[in-house]
Amino acid sequence: MSSSVLQIFGVLCVAVLVAQVVQSAPPNGRVVGGEDAVNSQFPHQVSLRNRGSHGCGGSIISRNYVLTAAHCVTYADENGDYHASPASQFSVRAGSNDRLSGGVLKDIISITVHEDYGNFLNDVALLQVESPFIFSDSIKAISLPSQNTPGNVDIIISGWGLVKHQGDLPRYLQYNTLKSLTFNDCDDAIGWGVTNGLCLAHEVDNGACNGDSGGPATYNGELVGVAGFVVGGCGNSYPDGYARVHYFNDWIKKNSDV
Repeated sequence: MSSSVLQIFGVLCVAVLVAQVVQSAPPNGRVVGGEDAVNSQFPHQVSLRNRGSHGCGGSIISRNYVLTAAHCVTYADENGDYHASPASQFSVRAGSNDRLSGGVLKDIISITVHEDYGNFLNDVALLQVESPFIFSDSIKAISLPSQNTPGNVDIIISGWGLVKHQGDLPRYLQYNTLKSLTFNDCDDAIGWGVTNGLCLAHEVDNGACNGDSGGPATYNGELVGVAGFVVGGCGNSYPDGYARVHYFNDWIKKNSDV
């Protein structure tokens, strides 16, 4: 990572988007600038649960695998090296817009973290579920991107992230539309113009927040991003950082059954 990136991150206070405290929001609560999803609108979306509580999002990419963010399922040792947490502490809820009920719950039996994960880069992990998903209108796999994501196009994000910075988690799945940036525009904005990263711009009081980590960003019905971090707090003027899925297509196929 370049020194300019490190300086920007140091000044602007980058935060990963794991939900730290799980609370129920009022029924009309909104993730930062989002709106309620309708049933089966995002059949690939799952709630990733750590010891039974929502912590992150994820995307179904096959009957047996979910793609999420590495920071959702890892811990750092005393030397700063990252390791996968025990798979037994994680499960996913699929097929429901309700964070607390409905759909199906499946335990995770294995976790594969990208071998070069660290410092906000290569922030992807694969989760194998205990038994295959049974696909339906509300549970489906989403395709990996067939081409690299262009700049200046509308990208749809979804998740159960906080309704505002230091706010509550919504009970029902939210979604919003953001705008992709080119590498150069991303670098100008937050010093993160890297080939495996995807910057998504938004208006103030919009965007991803804690609890959205690992969740999907989609374009033309394909999975193009994995939610990673915000800069300087949720819903401000800085773009949000996502892993660029196209960059990881080969790694995903090598380590899953896609």
